[in-house]
Amino acid sequence: MAHELKAGEAAVISGLLTQTGSGISGAVAESRIPVAGPWITEREVRYVAEAAQSDWYGGAGQALRKFEQAFAKDVGVAHALAVPHCTAALHLALLAFGVGKGDEVILPDITWVATAAPIYYVGATPVFADVDPASWCLNAASIERCLSERTKAIIVVDLYGGMPDMLGIRALAEERGIPILEDAAQAIGAELNGRRAGSFGDMATFSFHGSKTLTTGEGGMLVSDRSVHHDRCLFLRDHGRPPGSFRTFISTEVGYKYKMSSLQAAFGLAQLERLEELIARKRQIFAWYETRLRDLPGVTLNFEAPGTRNTYWMVTMVADPSYGLSHASMMDHFDRRGIETRPFFHPLSSLPAFSSAPDAAEARTRNVHAYGISPRALNLPSALMLEEAQVDRVCSAVRELLSRD
Repeated sequence: MAHELKAGEAAVISGLLTQTGSGISGAVAESRIPVAGPWITEREVRYVAEAAQSDWYGGAGQALRKFEQAFAKDVGVAHALAVPHCTAALHLALLAFGVGKGDEVILPDITWVATAAPIYYVGATPVFADVDPASWCLNAASIERCLSERTKAIIVVDLYGGMPDMLGIRALAEERGIPILEDAAQAIGAELNGRRAGSFGDMATFSFHGSKTLTTGEGGMLVSDRSVHHDRCLFLRDHGRPPGSFRTFISTEVGYKYKMSSLQAAFGLAQLERLEELIARKRQIFAWYETRLRDLPGVTLNFEAPGTRNTYWMVTMVADPSYGLSHASMMDHFDRRGIETRPFFHPLSSLPAFSSAPDAAEARTRNVHAYGISPRALNLPSALMLEEAQVDRVCSAVRELLSRD
């Protein structure tokens, strides 16, 4: 079925594509099509310039506070804490949950390495769960197969802008008394039943890396409705100093330097004010792809379940096994045509970095969907500055790749 833009999105796209000075038309070099990249306007430049002039002395920290408050409001939670990157947010959240040596943390086998790394930072053990074949995210059944008496937390990833079955996962976690950390790094603005990604976990994290839909160049956010968790992270973020005690310079614990700069925060606030048009742009790019590729047999694109809004951070193509394609062969095909792509995430349990993880060997046989999908899936160009003609060029290359002649 063809992708349908939600009510009002077509009008938003129509308007933004006709804007003068929007930075879209003609901004991308014709010679090579990028796989990811931001959409920056004069608003971001102006906000950063204003912060550079005024966010010092008595005005120090105002951009950070504004960004955090606006972000919490957008997600629909009580608290937001800006940090240097999403990895720091994940680290702080696990510390706030009290995860440590001897504990296990369940996470999807398909995700970026940063989801798993902080589990090691706190001395715990990762347990790699399989993913749902449609959403490519965790579901309750995959989590339940990995539960043990040592399970201290569950990390759920909103992969590539999509949403997992958070209602089923929440029911399971609440029954077992296990906190959920929602890694929404790739899914800002995604929704399930009208609720934003990041509002389903006991805590949730976001990434503002340069490739993300909303960027600060590098950076992240940690959000929660739970004041006890927020207060603990606020304390740990600033070298273990109690909030409000900065004049004393006395740390009561060894903490971390995990604070975002005011210039980044100002940039992020400008992007946040444009979030709906950024999302509408991502959804338009996906619609271009789906319209052009929907008749190809054995080709699957990102899934959008009923009641959800996928923000399509990366448009992803999964080719049927009958094509006999691999990451390397597909990427080489596109590279020779001046088109940048990325491999679908490798299963974490297959990476050398996690070869010594106690669960890795079993995960390699247990996680049939993760290992079945990953080798034949590819992230297609999804930069916010993409033009329709460039998507035409990518789709022509897809058809050439899959030609059986």
